[in-house]
Amino acid sequence: MGPVRMQRVAVVAPLHAVREALVRVAEAGCVELDRSDGAARGEAADRLRRLRSGPAKAVVSASPPDLDALERAGRADLLAGEAQLEERLSGVVRHGEVGALAGWCPVVDVPATAERLAGAGASLVPLKAPRGADPPTLLRDDTSAIRRSFTPLVRTYGTVPYSDLDPTVPAGLVYAVMFGVMFGDAGHGALLLLAGLLLRAGRPRRAASLRPLWPFVAGAGLTSALAGVAYGEFFGPTGVLPVLWLNPLDEPIRLLAAAVVLGAVLLALAYGAGAVNRWRESGPSGALHAVSGIAGGALYLGLVVVAGAVWIGRSGYALAGAGIAITGLVLAGTGMYAATAGGPGGVAQTGVQLFDAVVRIGSNLLSFARLAAFGLTHAALGDVVWRGTTALAGGGPAALVGAVALFLVGNGLTFALELLVAGVQALRLEFYELFSRVFETQGRPFRPWKVPVQRTEVMS
Repeated sequence: MGPVRMQRVAVVAPLHAVREALVRVAEAGCVELDRSDGAARGEAADRLRRLRSGPAKAVVSASPPDLDALERAGRADLLAGEAQLEERLSGVVRHGEVGALAGWCPVVDVPATAERLAGAGASLVPLKAPRGADPPTLLRDDTSAIRRSFTPLVRTYGTVPYSDLDPTVPAGLVYAVMFGVMFGDAGHGALLLLAGLLLRAGRPRRAASLRPLWPFVAGAGLTSALAGVAYGEFFGPTGVLPVLWLNPLDEPIRLLAAAVVLGAVLLALAYGAGAVNRWRESGPSGALHAVSGIAGGALYLGLVVVAGAVWIGRSGYALAGAGIAITGLVLAGTGMYAATAGGPGGVAQTGVQLFDAVVRIGSNLLSFARLAAFGLTHAALGDVVWRGTTALAGGGPAALVGAVALFLVGNGLTFALELLVAGVQALRLEFYELFSRVFETQGRPFRPWKVPVQRTEVMS
């Protein structure tokens, strides 16, 4: 459930073999080398600047090239690669006849990379991670098409801290469910599902770059179609499908209550994930007192129990919920006060923060009512289009043509508008209501040094 495990490593080689070792590191593309601060610009960088050419894709020469010849030939790609190589070489730590560079490498890639470096007389030495230094984060986005399609959703929010859970798949599934509730129409969902399948087939060719996203698009289309079946919506209330659960326009309060209940479940899951992350980040004490951890989860659970008990008229449950909420307040308040300067000012600051935490829980829970609100909007637009279509259809042949045009254009506009609105609102709920509890800090993305290597003789 976590990011890819990282190993602190050092590339160690005799000084005469350091360049070849770095070339092999660049070719492997699975080691992030530490960058030296204030590294001086090398000869290759100066020559590249003199060329005044546009950005060039860097290529590293396997053997040391003649920089003068590269400049005369205008080989900006090889000069760019050599400039990157010079920058890494400037950070080499020398001890006698040996040089070393530290960095990070995925644990699974360490054996293969060590074997590759052995061919150059170098070694990849595992090291103990420095105290207080978090490894870079690499999400497991290459294990399945579904995971790859959901990864941009998490990366758009930020980089998952290395010690946290990887929420990629759950976050994608939750997004698809929330989108489907708001975009509930079997016909529109089927079109979106078809779009996802076309992307999978590489159609249209202009959208080939979007092909990895096909499970994301298809998933959103599938949930929308299922919600449409539950609502009895097929390009509006056309009567093609029976209402299996409720008609949004006839039972808006019931739909609103269901949206809030769904939001309550999702918030509970977010608090659970947040508690696990706080434990992994700062141990049991950090998890116990964090507003996004156990303390916040207890406060949330207690308030939900109180609200539910009041709704059904059970005073005993309300008292139990109040006890849980007070426990959460005490735990959270203890952690908040410990982070202040103490004294009356610390008490006041803690009180304001606790009040804000309670208000946020209520506002965040009610925020999920937008699932019902935009589901109602979708249904209302479909109803308007269908009423206009049926009104025109009975006015003769010319009116029938107009009815068909209205049905097509109206559904096209509804599809486009609601696709944008539902997409944005689901993203907002995911980021502000859920991710804000799952994450408290940002990680650092894993950026391995990867440059193509040209092994043919290059003006050396």
